[in-house]
Amino acid sequence: MTVLQVLKFPNPVLKRKSALVTQFDAALRELAEAMLETMYVEGGIGLAAVQVGQLKRMIVVDARDGVGEDEAERRNPYFYVNPLILESEGETVSEEGCLSVVEFTADITRAEKVLLEYEDLAGETHQEALEGIKAICVQHEIDHTKGKLFIDHLPLIKRQMVKKRLAKLARSA
Repeated sequence: MTVLQVLKFPNPVLKRKSALVTQFDAALRELAEAMLETMYVEGGIGLAAVQVGQLKRMIVVDARDGVGEDEAERRNPYFYVNPLILESEGETVSEEGCLSVVEFTADITRAEKVLLEYEDLAGETHQEALEGIKAICVQHEIDHTKGKLFIDHLPLIKRQMVKKRLAKLARSA
């Protein structure tokens, strides 16, 4: 399976908005599978196409809610193409990190529950009610498709300090 390179902050591609997916073909399925494999190798629970340099509104998520004794048996992957949050409810704060923002986590406020509309890899439209870690992860990944990182949710002064520190780390790497 193909493992893709995950772009790291401050790569400017991460700030670009992704385009709607209109072609549901073998190439899209191959990208989705490669994204999933990359996410597993990197140890994440979500990945947006823009994070691997593809400006497509597609995300993969696996909050590891399957059943089984080993990692592979607990995998429960989801592919969301052109995801859109129709409704949100409540508020929750959780510690977030990101495969594109190394060595930093922060408490971020998100909706507790969301109603998601999306297309599957065949182009069929679905709706799904999400809550808990899966809802948080989907919101985080949808932000990526809009050119937004989780650090953009921080208060201005903290955000500026964090971005400076992360840019310095990236230069020294």
